[in-house]
Amino acid sequence: MTRAFPISSAIAFFLSGVAALVYQVTWQRILALHSGVGIYSIAVIVAAFMLGLGAGSHAGGVISARVGRAAALRSFAMIELGIAAFGALSIALYYDWLYLHAAQLYEPLWRAAVLHILALAAPTFLMGMSLPFLVRATVRSAPLAGETIGRLYAVNLLGAAVGAALTPWVLIRLSGMRGATLFAAGANVIAALIVLAARATPEAPDDDGLAAAEAAPASVDSLPLFAWALLYALGGFCALSLEMLWFRLADVALKATSFTFGTVLCVYLVGMAAGTWAGVPMARRTVDPLRAFLRCQAAILAWAGAAVLLLARLPSGVPPLPTLLAYWAAPRPFNLGADWSAGTLLLLYVAVPAFLYGVPTFLMGLSFAMLQRAVHDDARTSGRKVGFLQACNIAGCVAGTLVVGLGALGWWGTTGTLRALMIAGLVFVAVMAKRRPRAADTLAFGAGLVALAAFLPGQDALWLRLHGDVAGEAMVEEDATGMAAMVPGGGRWSLWVNGRTNSSLPFGGFHTLLGAAPAVMHDEPREVAIVGLGSGDTAWAAACRRETSRVTVYEICAPQVALLHRLSRSSEPPPRLLSFLRDPRITTIVADGRNALARSDPRFDVIEMDALFPSSPFSGNLYSVEFFRLCASRLRPGGLMCAWSPKPRVTATFMAAFRHVVEMRQGQLLVGSNEPIDLALVAWQARASSPEIVSYLGANNARKLADALATARIAEGVAVAAGDLNHDLFPRDEFKVGSDDP
Repeated sequence: MTRAFPISSAIAFFLSGVAALVYQVTWQRILALHSGVGIYSIAVIVAAFMLGLGAGSHAGGVISARVGRAAALRSFAMIELGIAAFGALSIALYYDWLYLHAAQLYEPLWRAAVLHILALAAPTFLMGMSLPFLVRATVRSAPLAGETIGRLYAVNLLGAAVGAALTPWVLIRLSGMRGATLFAAGANVIAALIVLAARATPEAPDDDGLAAAEAAPASVDSLPLFAWALLYALGGFCALSLEMLWFRLADVALKATSFTFGTVLCVYLVGMAAGTWAGVPMARRTVDPLRAFLRCQAAILAWAGAAVLLLARLPSGVPPLPTLLAYWAAPRPFNLGADWSAGTLLLLYVAVPAFLYGVPTFLMGLSFAMLQRAVHDDARTSGRKVGFLQACNIAGCVAGTLVVGLGALGWWGTTGTLRALMIAGLVFVAVMAKRRPRAADTLAFGAGLVALAAFLPGQDALWLRLHGDVAGEAMVEEDATGMAAMVPGGGRWSLWVNGRTNSSLPFGGFHTLLGAAPAVMHDEPREVAIVGLGSGDTAWAAACRRETSRVTVYEICAPQVALLHRLSRSSEPPPRLLSFLRDPRITTIVADGRNALARSDPRFDVIEMDALFPSSPFSGNLYSVEFFRLCASRLRPGGLMCAWSPKPRVTATFMAAFRHVVEMRQGQLLVGSNEPIDLALVAWQARASSPEIVSYLGANNARKLADALATARIAEGVAVAAGDLNHDLFPRDEFKVGSDDP
C-alpha cells in the first residue's frame, strides 16, 4: 500500500489542495472588485485561473519527464514554497496595489480578462505544475501508476473540499481575507517541509516487472494519447458547463447566502474525491478502461438531465417535495450561519446538492481513475502524461466556462443549455458505437440522452417549481446575469431575484422612502445614481422632483428589467409602472453598481443604495467603509448619500465614511454628506406635502414621506470599535461575525 501510495506525499498534496481552494475563493472575490461581480467578470476570472492551471500542468508534465524521482520531489517542494510566497503577498498585490491604484485599467472586459490572466499567471502556473512533479516523484511502476495517481488526486480533491468549506465558515469569518491567504500560505509551507523531510527515506528501485502481476491487463483496443486528450477535454467542457448550471440551480433552490458557494462547492469536491478513490480498485480490475470512461461520461450527463427533469416534473406530494416547496415559496432564506436546524441544514445543503450532482461528481472521479489506468505504460513518462491530459481537460473547462457564462445562459437559459449538453454527450456514445454499435449500453445511453434532450422542461416549468409551484400569471426571466421571477399575490406583485424576495409592486413602502427622502432633502437634485433596480420603486421615487434631469440606475441582474417591461404589458399593470418605464430621465445600466461608480466621470447630487440584506452574497462589497467612501468621493458639493441600515455595524461603518450623517425612523434610514446637513425639517416636510410631490408619489406615500422626515436627527455614534467595521477584506456582517441578520 505505501509503495503505491506514499503517505507523506499524500498529506502534502492534501494541504496543497486546501490552500488552492482558499486562494481561489478569496482571490476570486478580490479580483471581482476590479471588474465587477457579474457573471461575465466572474467567468473571465475563473477562466484566467484555469488557464494558468492548464499551462502549468502541461509545462510540469514536460519538465518532470526529464528529472529523476528525488529531483521531482524537491521540485514539488520548491513549487509549494513559491505558491506560499506569492500567497502571502497576494493581498498586497491584488487589493492594495492593483485595486486601490490601478482599478481604472480593468475596462473594457477584454482588457480586464488580459489583466486577470497576467495577475493569476504565476501562482496558478505553479499550482498546475505540482501534480506532474509529485506523480513523477511517487510513481514507481507503470502498472501501479493509475492507482498512485488516483489516490493522490483523490486526497488533493478532499483537501480542496476542506478548503472550500473552511474559507467562508472559519477563515474569512474569523480573520478576513488577509488571514485566509496567510493560512493558505502556511499550508503550502508545511506541505513543502513534509516532502523534504520524506526525502531522507531510501528509495526502492523501479519494480515494473513485479507490479505487472498486480494489475489486470488493459484492453489492447484502446486509443492513442491524443484521442484520449480530446475525449478528456470534452469531459472537462461538459463538467464545467454542468457545474455552472448546478450552481445556478443551487443559488435559487437554496436561496443563496454568503456561505452557500463554499458549502455547495465542498459537496461537489467530496463527490469527485470519493469517485476517484473508489475508482482506483475498480480500474485495477477493469479490462476495458476506455469503455468504462465513456460510460461514466455519458452517465454524468444522463443523470444531470434526469435530475432536472424529476425536479421539475415529480408530483408535489412526493417526499421531500412538500417541505422543499414550502421553503421555495417562503420569502426569506434559511439563515445559514445563525440557524442550526439539523433537518433543514441536511435537506438543503446535503440532500439537494447530492440529488443534483452527487452521482455525476462521483462518476467524474471514477472516470479520472479509468483514464489513468488506460494511458500509463512507463513510470518515467507518467508525470508528462498526467500534465498533458490535465492541461487538455482544463482547456475544455475554460471553454465550458466561457461558452456557458458568456453565451449559452443568455441564449438558452439553464434548461436550454442543459439540453445542448445532452446532445454534446452523444459524442461519447458515438465512440462507444464505433466499437460496439449494437451493445446494450450504447443503445441505452444514446436513447436516454436523446429522450432527455427532447423532454427536458422549459424555463417556466423549472423556475416556477423552484418558487413553490406558483401558478396564475407568474413570470420568470433568466439570462447569464441571473434569474428573476414576478409572483402575484395579495393584490401585489413580488419580485424575486435568484430565489429571494427583493421588493414589490405597486410602488410604496420603505423603498419609496429610500428613494424620495434624499431627493426631497436636497435643494436641487439634478443628477441621481441608484445602486440596484429591484421593482423600480427606489428609482421611481428618486425622480419625484422636477429639478431632477437624470436618474442612472445600476442593476447587476438584467432579467429584472425584462420582467418590469413584461408586467407593464399585462392586462392590468401596476399603477405608475408605465410612467416609470417611459420616463426619459431614468436610465438602467446592467452593471455592478460599485464597479460602475468607481469608473464614472460625472459626480452626483444624490447617490442611493437600494435595500439589500446583509446575508446576500457579495453584500459586503456594498456595506463596507471603502464603498461608502467611494460614494462620498462621487458626490458634488452638498451631495447626499442614502442607505438602509439593517445593523448597528452598518451604521457605524457608514458614519466612518461620512463626516455628517442624519438618521430617520430610529436609524433605519441614513443620509450622509461631506458637508454639514442643515436639519430643515419644516422645509423638507413642506416640500414632501407640495402638490408636485403629492401628484408624483400619491397622497398616501407623500404623507408617509413627511412623517419619516419628521423623525430626522443628527446620527449618534454607535458602540462599535473602529477595528470592528465592515471592510472589503473583512465583511463582518455578510459573514455574521458577532451578530445575526435582522
